Amino acid sequence: MTPSATRTTTRPAPRPEAGTGAGPAARPPAPGAFARALRRNLTAHGFLIGAVLCFSFFSWYPMVREFLLAFQKTEDGRTTWAGWSNLATVFNDPAIWQAWRNTLLFTLLALLLGFVVPFLVAIVINEFRHGRGYLRLLVYLPVMLPPVASVLLFKYLYDPGHGLFNEILRFLHLPEQQWLQDPDLSLLSVVVASTWMNMGGAVLIYLAALQGIPGELYEAAELDGAGLFRKIWHVTVPQTRLVLLLMLLLQIIATMQVFLEPFLLTGGAGPEGSTLTVVHLIYQYAFNFNDYGAAAALGLVLLVLLAGFSAAYARFSRADDA
Repeated sequence: MTPSATRTTTRPAPRPEAGTGAGPAARPPAPGAFARALRRNLTAHGFLIGAVLCFSFFSWYPMVREFLLAFQKTEDGRTTWAGWSNLATVFNDPAIWQAWRNTLLFTLLALLLGFVVPFLVAIVINEFRHGRGYLRLLVYLPVMLPPVASVLLFKYLYDPGHGLFNEILRFLHLPEQQWLQDPDLSLLSVVVASTWMNMGGAVLIYLAALQGIPGELYEAAELDGAGLFRKIWHVTVPQTRLVLLLMLLLQIIATMQVFLEPFLLTGGAGPEGSTLTVVHLIYQYAFNFNDYGAAAALGLVLLVLLAGFSAAYARFSRADDA
């Protein structure tokens, strides 16, 4: 027998897998690792519980309470179930239909001004190569002002005696206007003030969307002979469609809940009820008539309407994306 025939082949022992705890390669957990992991998880769960409690107390509980109040009556400190009587009170009130008409008209005018104007302003600012940051600050400055201060500023500008707008009309030899006292102009005046106060945030969002459009698309449109308006319609609008639709939804929800501007500029209802809105009518039910059930019922109607509109928007958006 040759020496090579008696030689045996030795193989190295298999290395134990990590985490099995067998063999010399396994390492015991570092002292205090479990305590650190426990503290880390407790901190994360603590922040989560705090956020849930805040949402529950300041958002969910008021909605549940409003739903209950819409079907209750409180008289002499006693609360009883009223069924549908609060809704009947609301819909039998003649002011409800005028409030809805004014609210819908305000929403339409706000979309024509507050939705279109910020988009056009963003397009103009985006064309500047220098000073774009200062223009963004200038446009966003009204948003940083306290809303009450901005409304009172416009109340001074609308003053029929020495207001700036009437001074401009006098300089141009045009007839002066009763901006807040004329039923035909009061609602439009409120829309102009609201647009100036709130357009800054929308302009910044539109600017961010415009800066994400590839420049090659505009170059291709110019090679095809497209002018300014054709480039906006065929390049800018399609590329920012999702942002435009989202801002449209937010604009409708915000304008349907307008309260501060009419309340401070025209006292709420305005001349001949021309600026009475649904939210101001809720305010009247609650704090002028002490009828919290009717106020909650009207608020519930507004909530259901806006929730239905948002659900329809979400469904149509998913169908469009598919």
